[in-house]
Amino acid sequence: MSSRSSRRSAAAAPGGCADAGLVAARLERLHAGARTELDHRDAFGLLVATVLSAQTTDVRVNQVTPGLFSRWPGPDALAEADEGAVTEQVRPLGMGATRARRIIGLSRALLVDHGGEVPDDQAALERLPGVGRKTAHVVRGAWFGHSLLAVDTHVGRLSRRLGWTTATDPRTVEEDVVARVEADGTGADAEDLTMLGLRLILHGRRICTARAPRCGECVLADLCPSAGEAA
Repeated sequence: MSSRSSRRSAAAAPGGCADAGLVAARLERLHAGARTELDHRDAFGLLVATVLSAQTTDVRVNQVTPGLFSRWPGPDALAEADEGAVTEQVRPLGMGATRARRIIGLSRALLVDHGGEVPDDQAALERLPGVGRKTAHVVRGAWFGHSLLAVDTHVGRLSRRLGWTTATDPRTVEEDVVARVEADGTGADAEDLTMLGLRLILHGRRICTARAPRCGECVLADLCPSAGEAA
């Protein structure tokens, strides 16, 4: 965190939004070891796990992927897999047939278009079956080291509670949060949007929950314009 942001008073920023620099610095201390909670060994594993995580939990995905990758460890194997067998493997996540088609399809596309390698390219990733902006940001941020905000339900909820956005559309939330971070000038470490997103997710799961936020235990309570009244 920059010396300028470290001298700011602990108060909500003008306009009713929390100072992004202070938020990022406090979350960095609280969730120093934050990382994606999807288990993976390589970029392909992270990509497939992230695609599978749509409309389910990371915990459930982590229960399915060991068996999936033991049978089909890479895109070459998964591209040739029997769709019915893959469907059975991912059935516990719900929408088994749809999920199976997506991960088989993206495996085939990786082989045809990228020689079996996961590309470090936003547009190329988004052309893969089942891959959208958020999934591409997860992979490029967590695996390739880019500073990119992946907006999930937790990031969106906390961003609204902190006053950084009023939007519900993920792309608009992303743009508003990036603008807030840039405006507050938080310093190199705190400006890592990938880590800020991961820490917001952890905070949303552990403290600032959807139904019963624990404001009395929150390190952001004196900064947050929604403290004590979040819904």
